[in-house]
Amino acid sequence: ATGRNKIIKFEGCYHGHADALLVKAGAGLATFGHPTSAGVPAEVVKDTLVLTYNDLPQIEEAFALHGSQIACVMIEPIAGNMNFVRAQVPFVKRIAELCKQHGALFVFDEVMTGFRVALGGAQSVYAQLIPGFAPDISVFGKVIGGGMPLAAFGTSRDIMKHLAPLGPVYQAGTLSGNPVATACGLATLKEIAKPGFYEALGAKTHTLVAGLRAAAAQAGVPFCADSEGGMFGFFFTEQLPQNYGVVMATDKDRFNRFFHSMLDHGVYLAPALYEAGFVSAAHSSADLDATLEAARASFAALTAA
Repeated sequence: ATGRNKIIKFEGCYHGHADALLVKAGAGLATFGHPTSAGVPAEVVKDTLVLTYNDLPQIEEAFALHGSQIACVMIEPIAGNMNFVRAQVPFVKRIAELCKQHGALFVFDEVMTGFRVALGGAQSVYAQLIPGFAPDISVFGKVIGGGMPLAAFGTSRDIMKHLAPLGPVYQAGTLSGNPVATACGLATLKEIAKPGFYEALGAKTHTLVAGLRAAAAQAGVPFCADSEGGMFGFFFTEQLPQNYGVVMATDKDRFNRFFHSMLDHGVYLAPALYEAGFVSAAHSSADLDATLEAARASFAALTAA
């Protein structure tokens, strides 16, 4: 669609097992990335530039250096692969402006956030804060399959016409259009579109996150947490991290001890501090109460250790 080769992604964002995206940052903005997995040739990632999440000056500099060569900027709008880190509104707004200015595409990876943080995904949250905002391409998975393997992407007709059979870009897959997965996905979308669904889901998540904050404060444990819709995350630090480097500097040992204590109390959280948590419509008030009771005991155990 653009005739260009270079891709911008952000450190800490995961976009699936695509060779060109299995890459870590190079030495600087003039240096492209290095493979993070064996089996990925250096030539495959030579056009991928990895930047720092929420770093406005860096994205400005990247476009100043490579603007005419950049095909797209790909981002997790709420990065669930470094726990829960939001893309700041000015950051998203400026990327959209730079992409439009330089003829690049802005890709929202909503595999994790899509239909989880809101019926309209994370992009609908940003559209409320940035007048006229919409990404050029949206990518979805997980929720849309209702537990079955299913993924989708969407964009304008002008871009979609590049796909076969109308255009020269080949796209196919063994599970593409699987009728069982599609039926499950349609049934799920029908349920979550019912009035009040997201209000109730968001209220549950807010109750959990507020309870975790209160329990940590009572125990005197440095802690912060955030949530949107049914998605949440927390860190053992005073302020919410804004990028991967800060996430990596949080208290991993304390997280591990908290995780195992919660497991001992019958609550299974995501086992790594890089993973977001999810509340579902199936979770009851009793489930939340039990989780917070376990959290109070686990926070207390951290300070007693």
